[in-house]
Amino acid sequence: MPFKKSNPDFILLLVTFTLLAIGLIMVYSASAVWADYKFNDSFYFAKRQMLFAGVGIVAMFFIMNVEYWVWRKWSKVLVIICFILLVAVLIPGVGMTRNGSTSWIGVGAFSIQPSEFMKLAMIAFLAKFLSENQKHIITVKKGLFPSLGLVFLAFGMIMLQPDLGTGTVMVGTCVVMIFVAGARIAHFAFLGLLGVAGFVGLVLSAPYRMKRITSFLDPWSDPLGSGFQIIQSLYAIGPGGLFGLGLGESRQKFFYLPEPQTDFIFAILAEELGFIGGTLILLLFGVLLWRGVRVALGAPDLYGTFIAIGIISMVAIQVMINVGVVTGMMPVTGITLPFLSYGGSSLTLMLMAVGVLLNVSRYAKL
Repeated sequence: MPFKKSNPDFILLLVTFTLLAIGLIMVYSASAVWADYKFNDSFYFAKRQMLFAGVGIVAMFFIMNVEYWVWRKWSKVLVIICFILLVAVLIPGVGMTRNGSTSWIGVGAFSIQPSEFMKLAMIAFLAKFLSENQKHIITVKKGLFPSLGLVFLAFGMIMLQPDLGTGTVMVGTCVVMIFVAGARIAHFAFLGLLGVAGFVGLVLSAPYRMKRITSFLDPWSDPLGSGFQIIQSLYAIGPGGLFGLGLGESRQKFFYLPEPQTDFIFAILAEELGFIGGTLILLLFGVLLWRGVRVALGAPDLYGTFIAIGIISMVAIQVMINVGVVTGMMPVTGITLPFLSYGGSSLTLMLMAVGVLLNVSRYAKL
């Protein structure tokens, strides 16, 4: 397309690398004790995270130089591939189960989580649909239902694993995209009621989800069971105070907070770096959100706007849920903190998504 190309958004790139660097440090700090005990190598998780980061950075720079409208052309193929992988995960002997969820497919010594990549594929596909059918988005038959139909099909596949956290992020991201496209508030109110009813149904259908709700309301009702994680997380955040106990000085990582390098890494960060460190991380995410919105507003076409909005919404929703869970403001869900939590699929996916956003920024009027 005849769009003028320039340099990518330097601030967006700088913030991404800053968060990534802090994440690598915190993964080592949070995991060293557990890694030394389990693998006799305190750098076990840190080395793997560095490898994931290296793969993600290479992918990010490659994608940054691929014109973003290419994703519009291949979005259907990407969604189909992700659906095939979501089916494959459910096949006995293919999918790998961790912490009660069959969400991974083993590839040699590593594994991938197809639901993570479905989030980005769905953003690319929905951006294509909305950019081509924006005038119909105010209608239910031609706009709202077609745009949400595939989203909820993917959500259903993810819930079979089950993985409520990833599914919630994907649906939330797509809802934001549809709202930005101009869907009617009345339609969203109706969908909101359906969503609440569906959420209640999902909670009631699985006893462990109900325990998470009750432990969120009163974690001390089951301090050694469903309330254990959130209590230990608060025990980490509280003593951190204003300036923290010092980098590497966490007490909760000594087998109190389970696997602190993953979903609850923000608790360890707050314990070691205090309120100041936690606030700095949130400010960095705020800058990332600001630059992403600027890229979306300055994109030269609707597809660029929608795919940028989708990516930045995905990051923002994931951050809000993760921090909300860690601080006890939301029920526990398996959501990683972007760029900071340990996890190959999550980190690689986020860096790939930033690569797409950086490419849009090369054509945007910032």
